[in-house]
Amino acid sequence: MTDNKKNILSEEAFLILHSGEVPEVAYYGSIHYLTEDPEGPLLNIGLLDLISLEEAVVQRYRTIILRDVTSGNRDRSIYRGLKRCAANWKRLVNFSDKRSIDISSIRKEVIEALKDFLSQEIMDVSSGKRKTCINCSYSVLTELACGLGLSKDDLPERVEMLCMGK
Repeated sequence: MTDNKKNILSEEAFLILHSGEVPEVAYYGSIHYLTEDPEGPLLNIGLLDLISLEEAVVQRYRTIILRDVTSGNRDRSIYRGLKRCAANWKRLVNFSDKRSIDISSIRKEVIEALKDFLSQEIMDVSSGKRKTCINCSYSVLTELACGLGLSKDDLPERVEMLCMGK
Protein backbone atom coordinates (compact mmCIF):
# COMPACT_ATOMS: atom_id res chain seq x y z
CA MET A 1 0.00 0.00 0.00
CA THR A 2 1.38 3.38 -0.94
CA ASP A 3 1.89 6.09 1.66
CA ASN A 4 -0.69 8.25 -0.10
CA LYS A 5 -3.32 5.49 0.01
CA LYS A 6 -2.46 4.81 3.66
CA ASN A 7 -2.88 8.52 4.51
CA ILE A 8 -6.21 8.76 2.68
CA LEU A 9 -7.55 5.66 4.48
CA SER A 10 -6.28 7.03 7.78
CA GLU A 11 -8.15 10.30 7.21
CA GLU A 12 -11.34 8.43 6.41
CA ALA A 13 -10.95 6.27 9.54
CA PHE A 14 -10.54 9.48 11.57
CA LEU A 15 -13.76 10.87 10.07
CA ILE A 16 -15.65 7.67 10.93
CA LEU A 17 -14.26 7.71 14.46
CA HIS A 18 -15.70 11.20 14.93
CA SER A 19 -18.88 10.66 12.94
CA GLY A 20 -22.40 10.94 14.26
CA GLU A 21 -24.80 8.46 15.74
CA VAL A 22 -24.61 5.78 13.03
CA PRO A 23 -20.95 5.18 12.16
CA GLU A 24 -21.91 2.53 9.65
CA VAL A 25 -23.40 5.26 7.46
CA ALA A 26 -20.08 7.11 7.58
CA TYR A 27 -18.30 3.85 6.72
CA TYR A 28 -20.34 3.27 3.56
CA GLY A 29 -20.04 6.96 2.70
CA SER A 30 -16.27 6.66 2.99
CA ILE A 31 -16.17 3.61 0.75
CA HIS A 32 -18.24 5.44 -1.85
CA TYR A 33 -16.03 8.52 -1.63
CA LEU A 34 -12.83 6.47 -1.84
CA THR A 35 -13.86 4.30 -4.77
CA GLU A 36 -16.71 5.84 -6.81
CA ASP A 37 -17.13 9.55 -6.12
CA PRO A 38 -15.74 11.56 -9.07
CA GLU A 39 -14.40 14.06 -6.52
CA GLY A 40 -12.78 11.30 -4.46
CA PRO A 41 -9.43 9.60 -5.01
CA LEU A 42 -11.02 6.68 -6.99
CA LEU A 43 -8.92 4.11 -5.16
CA ASN A 44 -8.88 0.43 -5.80
CA ILE A 45 -9.37 -0.98 -2.30
CA GLY A 46 -9.39 -4.53 -1.05
CA LEU A 47 -10.62 -6.19 2.12
CA LEU A 48 -7.35 -5.50 3.95
CA ASP A 49 -7.67 -1.80 3.14
CA LEU A 50 -11.03 -1.73 4.90
CA ILE A 51 -9.72 -2.98 8.26
CA SER A 52 -8.86 0.48 9.59
CA LEU A 53 -12.28 1.77 8.54
CA GLU A 54 -14.05 -1.19 10.17
CA GLU A 55 -12.05 -0.70 13.38
CA ALA A 56 -13.10 2.95 13.39
CA VAL A 57 -16.77 1.92 13.10
CA VAL A 58 -16.41 -0.49 16.04
CA GLN A 59 -14.63 2.13 18.17
CA ARG A 60 -17.23 4.77 17.35
CA TYR A 61 -20.03 2.40 18.36
CA ARG A 62 -18.10 1.64 21.55
CA THR A 63 -17.88 5.35 22.33
CA ILE A 64 -21.55 6.10 21.80
CA ILE A 65 -22.75 2.96 23.60
CA LEU A 66 -20.59 3.69 26.64
CA ARG A 67 -21.71 7.33 26.56
CA ASP A 68 -25.28 6.17 27.18
CA VAL A 69 -24.40 3.85 30.08
CA THR A 70 -22.27 6.39 31.92
CA SER A 71 -24.08 7.96 34.88
CA GLY A 72 -22.13 11.19 34.58
CA ASN A 73 -23.69 11.80 31.17
CA ARG A 74 -27.33 11.47 32.27
CA ASP A 75 -27.92 15.22 32.49
CA ARG A 76 -25.71 16.24 29.58
CA SER A 77 -26.96 17.10 26.10
CA ILE A 78 -24.90 14.24 24.60
CA TYR A 79 -26.89 11.62 26.52
CA ARG A 80 -29.32 9.60 24.38
CA GLY A 81 -30.50 6.96 26.88
CA LEU A 82 -30.75 3.22 27.15
CA LYS A 83 -33.17 2.96 24.25
CA ARG A 84 -30.50 4.34 21.89
CA CYS A 85 -27.84 2.29 23.63
CA ALA A 86 -29.80 -0.89 22.92
CA ALA A 87 -30.26 0.06 19.26
CA ASN A 88 -26.56 0.86 18.89
CA TRP A 89 -25.55 -2.41 20.55
CA LYS A 90 -27.64 -4.32 17.98
CA ARG A 91 -26.04 -2.34 15.16
CA LEU A 92 -22.55 -3.05 16.50
CA VAL A 93 -23.27 -6.76 16.85
CA ASN A 94 -24.69 -6.94 13.30
CA PHE A 95 -21.72 -5.03 11.87
CA SER A 96 -19.13 -7.10 13.73
CA ASP A 97 -20.85 -10.43 12.98
CA LYS A 98 -20.90 -9.71 9.24
CA ARG A 99 -17.16 -9.05 9.33
CA SER A 100 -16.11 -11.59 11.98
CA ILE A 101 -14.80 -8.85 14.26
CA ASP A 102 -14.26 -9.85 17.89
CA ILE A 103 -16.08 -7.44 20.20
CA SER A 104 -15.81 -9.55 23.37
CA SER A 105 -13.72 -6.92 25.18
CA ILE A 106 -16.30 -4.24 24.34
CA ARG A 107 -19.08 -6.58 25.50
CA LYS A 108 -17.38 -6.96 28.91
CA GLU A 109 -16.88 -3.22 29.16
CA VAL A 110 -20.52 -2.49 28.33
CA ILE A 111 -21.77 -5.14 30.78
CA GLU A 112 -19.84 -3.56 33.64
CA ALA A 113 -20.88 -0.05 32.64
CA LEU A 114 -24.55 -1.06 32.36
CA LYS A 115 -24.55 -2.73 35.79
CA ASP A 116 -22.90 0.33 37.36
CA PHE A 117 -25.27 2.66 35.54
CA LEU A 118 -28.40 0.80 36.65
CA SER A 119 -27.21 0.51 40.26
CA GLN A 120 -26.46 4.24 40.37
CA GLU A 121 -29.79 5.11 38.75
CA ILE A 122 -31.73 2.97 41.25
CA MET A 123 -29.83 4.51 44.16
CA ASP A 124 -30.35 8.09 42.95
CA VAL A 125 -34.04 7.65 42.09
CA SER A 126 -34.78 5.75 45.32
CA SER A 127 -33.16 8.46 47.41
CA GLY A 128 -35.15 11.17 45.65
CA LYS A 129 -32.07 12.81 44.12
CA ARG A 130 -33.52 12.59 40.64
CA LYS A 131 -36.27 11.27 38.41
CA THR A 132 -35.26 8.33 36.30
CA CYS A 133 -33.60 8.92 32.96
CA ILE A 134 -34.41 5.41 31.74
CA ASN A 135 -36.24 5.93 28.47
CA CYS A 136 -37.01 2.36 27.46
CA SER A 137 -39.35 -0.42 28.43
CA TYR A 138 -38.25 -3.29 30.63
CA SER A 139 -38.45 -5.60 27.61
CA VAL A 140 -35.99 -3.39 25.66
CA LEU A 141 -33.68 -3.35 28.68
CA THR A 142 -33.82 -7.12 29.11
CA GLU A 143 -33.27 -7.58 25.37
CA LEU A 144 -30.14 -5.41 25.67
CA ALA A 145 -29.02 -7.45 28.68
CA CYS A 146 -29.58 -10.72 26.78
CA GLY A 147 -27.68 -9.35 23.80
CA LEU A 148 -24.78 -8.68 26.14
CA GLY A 149 -24.97 -12.21 27.53
CA LEU A 150 -26.81 -11.36 30.75
CA SER A 151 -30.11 -12.71 32.02
CA LYS A 152 -32.93 -10.83 33.74
CA ASP A 153 -31.54 -12.14 37.01
CA ASP A 154 -28.25 -10.33 36.37
CA LEU A 155 -30.05 -6.97 36.38
CA PRO A 156 -30.51 -5.08 39.66
CA GLU A 157 -33.71 -6.06 41.45
CA ARG A 158 -35.59 -2.77 41.35
CA VAL A 159 -34.75 -1.77 37.78
CA GLU A 160 -38.11 -2.88 36.40
CA MET A 161 -39.86 -0.11 38.38
CA LEU A 162 -37.76 2.51 36.58
CA CYS A 163 -39.02 1.28 33.21
CA MET A 164 -42.71 1.47 34.12
CA GLY A 165 -44.84 3.31 31.59
CA LYS A 166 -42.17 3.32 28.90
